[in-house]
Amino acid sequence: MPRLGAVTPILRIFDIAKAREFYVGFLGFEVQWEHRFDDNAPLYMAIGRDGCVLHLSEHHGDGAPGIAVRIKVEDIAALHGELIGKKYRFAKPGLEETPWKTREVSVADPFGNRLHFYEDAAG
Repeated sequence: MPRLGAVTPILRIFDIAKAREFYVGFLGFEVQWEHRFDDNAPLYMAIGRDGCVLHLSEHHGDGAPGIAVRIKVEDIAALHGELIGKKYRFAKPGLEETPWKTREVSVADPFGNRLHFYEDAAG
């Protein structure tokens, strides 16, 4: 039977500086690579942190603003502490215990996309 691999969401962005501030500065991702067809073309880039890879795109038609992505985390309390410690002026996420037995930290990027970091309540 065929095996499926990792999923790489493509998130639409509209401002490169704000995307870098949020994803690199606040969430701690690193830019893996960037691509433009020419100097005046939209940016398409890959960012990663640990085993999580996201693609960010200025291209029309690549993703729709307002999507939600769930990202599994091994130590959600540590991630929450890290994010709160950065004192990012546009987000102060809480740590939530959900009825479906997860612990979650949710943030919205500057473009309306939502990232839900989670771990099973049992750890």
